[in-house]
Amino acid sequence: MTTTVSARAFNHDVSAAKRAADSGPVLITDRGEPAYVLLSIAEYRAMRTPRSLLNTLQTDDDIEFDPVVSRELPRAAEL
Repeated sequence: MTTTVSARAFNHDVSAAKRAADSGPVLITDRGEPAYVLLSIAEYRAMRTPRSLLNTLQTDDDIEFDPVVSRELPRAAEL
């Protein structure tokens, strides 16, 4: 779950943003546009830990994938 706070609200109550970051990323907006993300150190370290390609591609989620087979013959690229 991502929490969104304005930069003004963040500056007003940093402690609340830190508590929210314990539950997930905190998106900090500046003039309504995303500007920064506050993460717990555990989430940051998990992102920074190198993973193998195999571990990255492994998932327990069911992914629906319907490849489209092209019946067109290859042609020369137009330059």
